[in-house]
Amino acid sequence: MRTANLMCPRGTHLQSLIARSRQGRIPRTRSFATPSFNNSNPRIPPYLKLVKNYGKVKEVLGKSTALTLAEKILYSHLDNAEESLLTNTNGGRNIRGIANLKLKPDRVAMQDASAQMALLQFMTCNLPSTAIPASIHCDHLIVGERGAQSDLESGIKMNQEVFDFLESAAKKYGIEFWPPGAGIIHQSVLENYAAPGLMMLGTDSHTPNAGGLSTIAIGVGGADAVEALVGAPWELKAPRILGVELKGELSGWASPKDVILNLAGQLTVRGGTGFIIEYFGPGVDTLSCTGMATISNMGAEVGATTSIFPFKPAHVRYLKATHRDDVAAEAKKFSDIVQLRADADAKYDEVITIDLSTLEPHINGPFTPDLSTPLSQFKQTVKEESWPEKLSAGLIGSCTNSSYQDMTRVESMVREAMEAGLKPASDFYITPGSDQIRETLRRDGPLETFKEAGGTLLSNACGPCIGQWKRHDGVEKGTPNAIFTSYNRNFRGRNDGNPDTMNFLASPEIVTAMAFAGTTTFNPITDSLPTPSGKEFRFNPPSGLEIPPKPFEVAREEFRPLTQAPDPSVTVAISPTSERLALLEPFDPFPASELSGLRVLVKVTGKCTTDTISAAGPWLKYKGHLPNISENTLNTAINAETGEVNVAYDLDGSKYTIPELGKRWREARQPWLVVAEHNYGEGSAREHAALQPRYLGARIVLAKSFARIHETNLKKQGVVPLTFADEADYDKIGAGDEVATVGLYEMLLSGGKGDVALKVKKHRTGEEVLIKTKHAVSKDQAGFILAGSALNLLSKRQ
Repeated sequence: MRTANLMCPRGTHLQSLIARSRQGRIPRTRSFATPSFNNSNPRIPPYLKLVKNYGKVKEVLGKSTALTLAEKILYSHLDNAEESLLTNTNGGRNIRGIANLKLKPDRVAMQDASAQMALLQFMTCNLPSTAIPASIHCDHLIVGERGAQSDLESGIKMNQEVFDFLESAAKKYGIEFWPPGAGIIHQSVLENYAAPGLMMLGTDSHTPNAGGLSTIAIGVGGADAVEALVGAPWELKAPRILGVELKGELSGWASPKDVILNLAGQLTVRGGTGFIIEYFGPGVDTLSCTGMATISNMGAEVGATTSIFPFKPAHVRYLKATHRDDVAAEAKKFSDIVQLRADADAKYDEVITIDLSTLEPHINGPFTPDLSTPLSQFKQTVKEESWPEKLSAGLIGSCTNSSYQDMTRVESMVREAMEAGLKPASDFYITPGSDQIRETLRRDGPLETFKEAGGTLLSNACGPCIGQWKRHDGVEKGTPNAIFTSYNRNFRGRNDGNPDTMNFLASPEIVTAMAFAGTTTFNPITDSLPTPSGKEFRFNPPSGLEIPPKPFEVAREEFRPLTQAPDPSVTVAISPTSERLALLEPFDPFPASELSGLRVLVKVTGKCTTDTISAAGPWLKYKGHLPNISENTLNTAINAETGEVNVAYDLDGSKYTIPELGKRWREARQPWLVVAEHNYGEGSAREHAALQPRYLGARIVLAKSFARIHETNLKKQGVVPLTFADEADYDKIGAGDEVATVGLYEMLLSGGKGDVALKVKKHRTGEEVLIKTKHAVSKDQAGFILAGSALNLLSKRQ
């Protein structure tokens, strides 16, 4: 562990520090010279403002204070540098993990599934427009089945009501609207909005993809996005910084995907919680911008707040190739002042070193993205674990791996295999990340190569990656089978609704090799395939181009964004009889007392992700209708006391599904809590996983630990996340137990200060136990909980 020079014990109060500063006892530096920046393009970050803010940060912390890149960008977006950096931080020396940063992001991006609830919440604030630029991307609601055109037409027909709602809201509030088929949110953001030094929020957990272009991009829930959209400061506990030093250079079959697959194996799904992952070292110079984006994208799988790379020539090349020469020029001017890299003396809280020269391909899974196996050991592992040896399908693309470099490397493999007379032995699906990528691949040839090989080209949408996949290969639900994907997440049942489908994550190149072999035990580095001519064929190491020889093709006209000024005359399209969209009713405020009479609805065991709490797939159609989507709450959770899936028992012993019992208790006005294990809420930024339990009557979630985004989402919806002070106490509480809080109301009134315990009366024996807990409730979050939700508070302020 290496500790930063910003770390030391807590110290003096803010007001005395400010007074000392005014008396000259805290050294101030001269102001930064004000350069000239181009502000004619709204997609260029507000560099002039950021330079001035950075100057204030250096005044507050001292000119000699060394900062990491992540800190430079974050702190340049503070609403009030003195307040955020000097409150309870011993003069700014102990910021990480202590300070509550009040930030003003530059932009918000929303995908169509999460945008529905975000916009429904924003509408209650009665504002004429968003306070900062925003975009909506229709990418989650298209089912991958037959092919791009057919799937897109079916998706639009099936979801027309939702798309009309999103487009009308975009027109009313001046939000850019990317229509269905335009592309996956993260690829579109990388190609159009991401820029060095920018800070943005996105209503999707893989928003950090933009970190590959030196952007601080953080995945959040809809309520967080609304805070930014109304112009309010957005709060973030100052992250610790995990430095990942890259040495050497990738070669052969190793790819940027293998960097993050390897790192996930080292860190596990919880190892990055509370950290920003910042990459540095000579190996960074050897990576493409899109390769950096792939690595940043999957930082979400280790729980990191976000990931980021320093500004490099590869970024300039990519910006120019995507028709953003002006952004590249302004970014270089900004970096000349701020230096978009870590200061020479900056220290990281922890450092991990990865040697790219010796890195081999990795395969992660099944059922969790951190079970990492080197390719050289995978065949043996498959046999030892009795995983399926037959490969059902290979799927490449998605927001993680659909770059020009990815696709041209795959094309090199497909072409040489076809020349040897081979075609994929398994179903082979290709998902371009955007229409810009698709049209460029069409122009330059790879698209036709994939078609000739018999691959199925899906729409420019998320599709199978997020459960929007209708299979026609005869694999029935409950049948164990293996798929290889270049996706980022592989929880049980995520891709096709079959809990026995094993999704192994790998680079597009390894997925493609496996698809041609039709088996999970193939190693393209050492193994050969028989050809129709009788000769043995072995793949050469893949090769491709970082960016196209000519700039990217512009997307087809029907897939370009609709950009317009706010129009107050537009009526947002919501039918009063809709089963997919419903206006929100405010949640009740916290009672003016301790909570009492709560009951444990269910005690769950094992991995409890946001997919577990609020499943996607066919349920995506109800994302804008809270009562309807609440019917799936915790419907794949495992009951810790019985081992049953989606089963809960009422106090009289009657058996129900978990959402059925939650609904019964809601109707009976019986408040409840859930008890869970580690990393509760891991995975997606899905705020429905907080909204649904709140709607059904949840007041508390008691767990061994929480995933960052979900813990914040719970607080924003008025649910109190508590962790066991002693994890062994998990065994002392069970379903049906009666619970009362001790110290919770006082803690909330005190702005998050104070301890909380739970007085538990056992349902079956009447025995009473006191369980001590911990919390991470800030002053602002205490206000949200007392008001009933962040939205209740925000709507009153507007």
